[in-house]
Amino acid sequence: MLKKGIIQIYTGCGKGKTTAAVGQTVRARGQGLKVSFVYFHKDSDNQKSGEMRILKKIGVDIFCFAKKHPYLNKKSPLNCLKFECAEALDFIRDVLFKKKYDIIVLDEVNIAIRDCFINENDLIKLLRNKPKKLELILTGRDASKKLIECADLVSKIKKIKHPYDSGLKMRKGIEF
Repeated sequence: MLKKGIIQIYTGCGKGKTTAAVGQTVRARGQGLKVSFVYFHKDSDNQKSGEMRILKKIGVDIFCFAKKHPYLNKKSPLNCLKFECAEALDFIRDVLFKKKYDIIVLDEVNIAIRDCFINENDLIKLLRNKPKKLELILTGRDASKKLIECADLVSKIKKIKHPYDSGLKMRKGIEF
């Protein structure tokens, strides 16, 4: 349905990167666009993510790779995470690109690059070879300069103040 798809990046240390991508997804589905959400470091089976439930209900195809991250799970084997992230890129290129999605969200892919679970050049090659009409949305802190150069739209979400700083824990329905 899109005549030209662009590459969007939501990055920065502030809250709202995934939320922005979810909002874009809801807007797109409301207009009848076909959307897939690819999660890195989030597990649809074990995480009680509010957005995953609603995205499934509105017809978004969801896929999860490298479901754990050493920051949250110290026992996560790094080699397995790297393998799963490489598998994700292959899956996006070989399966999702062929399914004629209008939008594919790569949630937390910037973290996978930052933490060396994905080779940055492999992701850039994927971005450059995306179907012309496909919109790609990348989220996560610390988007690299090279990724930013590849993008058409970049929003940096800056933290000014956050309740975590005063000890407030994650809240159901707000952070997940």
